[in-house]
Amino acid sequence: MKVDDPDLIKELVAHNVKFSATAQNGAGQYLYLVWLIPMIIFLIMMTKARRGATGAGLMSIGKSRANLYIDKDTGVTFDDVAGVDEAKEELKEVIDYLQNPQKYQRLGGKIPKGVLLVGPTGTGKTLLAKAVAGEAKVPFFSISGSGFVEMFVGVGAARVRDLFAQAQEKAPCIIFIDEIDALGKVRAAAPISGGHEERENTLNQLLVEMDGFDTRKGVILLAATNRPETLDTALLRPGRFDRHVLVDRPDIKGREDILKVHCKNVKLGKDVDIKIIAARTPGFVGADLANVVNEAALLAARVGKDAVGMDSLEEAINRVVAGLEKKKKVMSKKEQEIIAYHESGHALVAESVPGADKVHRVSIIPRGISALGYTLQLPTEDRYLLTRSELLDRLAVFLGGRVAEEIIFNEVSTGAQNDLERATDIAMSMVREYGMSEKLGPMTFQNGRKPLFVELGYRSGREVSDEVSKDIDNEVKKIIFDTHTRVKNILLEKKDRLQTLAKLLMEKEVIEGVELRKIISGNIPGSIKE
Repeated sequence: MKVDDPDLIKELVAHNVKFSATAQNGAGQYLYLVWLIPMIIFLIMMTKARRGATGAGLMSIGKSRANLYIDKDTGVTFDDVAGVDEAKEELKEVIDYLQNPQKYQRLGGKIPKGVLLVGPTGTGKTLLAKAVAGEAKVPFFSISGSGFVEMFVGVGAARVRDLFAQAQEKAPCIIFIDEIDALGKVRAAAPISGGHEERENTLNQLLVEMDGFDTRKGVILLAATNRPETLDTALLRPGRFDRHVLVDRPDIKGREDILKVHCKNVKLGKDVDIKIIAARTPGFVGADLANVVNEAALLAARVGKDAVGMDSLEEAINRVVAGLEKKKKVMSKKEQEIIAYHESGHALVAESVPGADKVHRVSIIPRGISALGYTLQLPTEDRYLLTRSELLDRLAVFLGGRVAEEIIFNEVSTGAQNDLERATDIAMSMVREYGMSEKLGPMTFQNGRKPLFVELGYRSGREVSDEVSKDIDNEVKKIIFDTHTRVKNILLEKKDRLQTLAKLLMEKEVIEGVELRKIISGNIPGSIKE
């Protein structure tokens, strides 16, 4: 009979009653299906997800994810790479070896197993690696450093082995690992677990493979990073990545060459002077310059021009430097006045101290995410060193906006927050890193490997005593306060020019550097005189 009482069995057992039970027909089938169906669905979903991620089934998880240009033509040659002539010359030896290995082997010479391309982001390291393969006409394996490591243990090492196995089959060829710092960071001294352990296992396998393959078979390993200081020293020793090629920011001649490459397919107006654009883009890398040319073409097309003119290129530079204009942003008359005096203070100080870069443009039109106005300075030449007086002049320019507010309104606003941050960074670096403190003398309190190509602002240094820490703080404070007094004296002496500049900014919103210097020299526009 069918029993619906759940407590019946307990009662029967308690009173030692003998009984037997039989499952209802079909009940057992339904029971295991409740578990089986979700399990089947889960396995199907996992298989599809893995196929979507890797282009193959679950069994391919240990396969390399490298993109292979098997047709021996990456579509890039040295003609497509400009502004890095020294790096190109270094890499021509690699190309020559791949094309003429007997030339080196007959004298017993061995080509470096690994070539590390180092430099700031956007300088063309990946493009240069593709150009090497394109010039050598050999297969090109390309993979990111993060493409080796997965959540599953042992996958990274398996992918490294598979990559080198494929490369040996396709030799002669080039393996390129982009952003190798994601894989090759310094290994921890203490035991670790989890994802870091998997990354270290992958790095160890890479080291083993580099020791095991023979360059005589024509396999060359290229890698790129903008954080060489983070790489494990085992990667950099002779026999591995023992040749380092710097792909640095281009100088003015390099920027001119890069602009010519990017302007090949752009219809330029007769007024465009590539040399002027190169001079107005100091510090720009290849990616920045490509963005400038593309933005200029889009701007010209938007207004229906037949060619890209100088005005479009100028506006494109402003967009890359400061962001998009936000002319529709509503600000009160009082806020506009504060911003006008703030930017005028920056500009006037920049034109008054000898070590500051000349002002190219001053604007109170909001741009980008947070800039309510900006003062654009352009150096007259590429600089690689700064003296103490030049650092103090730069610090003075940063304080110029806040001091102008103090003089005119007898109070300060929140608009100087970023200026104060950058001024403090300069003063802190002068004391802790550059040994430019009069009291502490030629000493540095910075340790560790400082980022070479990544701007991280001021970094805390090594531990010091409480007394020295107090001295450092006092010296930083002294530098900033002395510079503040100096800036205040400059602006009080030129208060009439400060007021003239601010009024003209309120009227025109933008002042070019040439007009700015005329006003400072005493050539005041008639509308302002009235």
